[in-house]
Amino acid sequence: MKKRWICLFVENEIGVLARISGLFSSKSYNIESLTVGTTEDPTISRMTISMISDDKTFEQIKKQLNRSVEVIKVVDYTTVPIYMKEILYVKVSSCSEKDKSEIFRIAQVYGLKVIDYNKNSVIVEWVEKESKIDEMIELLKNTFPNRVEIVRGGSVAIESISVSNR
Repeated sequence: MKKRWICLFVENEIGVLARISGLFSSKSYNIESLTVGTTEDPTISRMTISMISDDKTFEQIKKQLNRSVEVIKVVDYTTVPIYMKEILYVKVSSCSEKDKSEIFRIAQVYGLKVIDYNKNSVIVEWVEKESKIDEMIELLKNTFPNRVEIVRGGSVAIESISVSNR
């Protein structure tokens, strides 16, 4: 079992997301991350999906997706060089002045952006690789136990022109 990424180009129509996610659930495949957005062509959407599966299951998933009428193209990102990032928002509540100083220090050291704060809370934003997002979540949860609210977007990816940057 290993982490896999696929990119789907699909018709931008009502119900396509439900049918694609339904295909996964009907076969008991779990989606780890899913992002969808329109492309430069407003009639086409791009889905970036990550999952954990073995080789045989992953091949079945790709074949089933290719058979779907709404799917225009399936691209396996697992072994090709790509640029991939996701977005993270973290709200830390019940902050003392010392806590706020620590959040601003962490933000400065790691490149997080403080996007909002008041007397009691701070919200930070970060766009980074999935593994670094995981590490930051752990750092913030350990530093501010039971006071963090995590909002995490799924990964988006594009094929690299020259080098890998996963």
